[in-house]
Amino acid sequence: MSNKPKKQRWYLGGPAGAGAVLFTHPLDLLKVHLQTQAKPSKGLISAGVDVIKNDGILGLYSGISASILRQLTYTTVRFGMYEKISSSILEGRSEALPFYQKLAIGCLSGFIGGVAGNPADMVNVRMQNDMRLPKEMRRNYSHAFNGLYRVAVEDGFRTLFAGVSMTATRGLLITIGQVAVYDQTKQMLIGTGYFKDNVVTHLTSSVFAGTVATIMTQPFDVMKTRLMNAKPGEYNGIFDCARVLAKDGIFQGFYRGFVPAWIRLGPHTILTWLILEQLRRAFPYKE
Repeated sequence: MSNKPKKQRWYLGGPAGAGAVLFTHPLDLLKVHLQTQAKPSKGLISAGVDVIKNDGILGLYSGISASILRQLTYTTVRFGMYEKISSSILEGRSEALPFYQKLAIGCLSGFIGGVAGNPADMVNVRMQNDMRLPKEMRRNYSHAFNGLYRVAVEDGFRTLFAGVSMTATRGLLITIGQVAVYDQTKQMLIGTGYFKDNVVTHLTSSVFAGTVATIMTQPFDVMKTRLMNAKPGEYNGIFDCARVLAKDGIFQGFYRGFVPAWIRLGPHTILTWLILEQLRRAFPYKE
């Protein structure tokens, strides 16, 4: 029996990611707050309490419009490219792609997706971090498109792509974990004969994929967040940012905020895939 996957609609990944982020955005916001601390001092719970105390429960959804826009650009591109390239290579084949090809496709898709999603990602980080600043220093973007416009006008168009090398690298790694590893894990589980193409398999595969993705991307995520939120001239590039973080050690520097990152990315990966698999069933590809 062939283990070749069915062809799917390429554009469903973005809506699935946008649906997932409605539930996981508060964790992403707290992750950004922890990563941008000058010195590690607060944990996830105390950071959450501070946000609610100062800005109310809705403060946990600060920057949600940019977060949704990010999913509709970044996730649509990387999931979409992965699907289109995989389907193209599979034409005329009877078996699934080998894992090394999935890795290569994930690298390319994630890198380009990271570049495409960088402007929305930057505005997202700034909107999430705004509440931590004194009122006179806040940017006060009213929504994602206002943020994009003001960054381009006030800071220059190139600023929309600040930290793009980190975003693209993180996108590359996270797509390996979230997409290629999920694809391979799902294929292997179904191949055992003990699993079917159902929610249990999707859940198991996505939990593993989310964990791998978090471990691979956390150092780059911390540097990306720092670079995007930095004042002009604060860091002299990626290596200077890495040097500053290295002073705090591996876990307090590069893996700062790992627990909320894992708590956020794990459920986000799970929800994205559960929603996406249901969208695939509801809107099957037709030749």
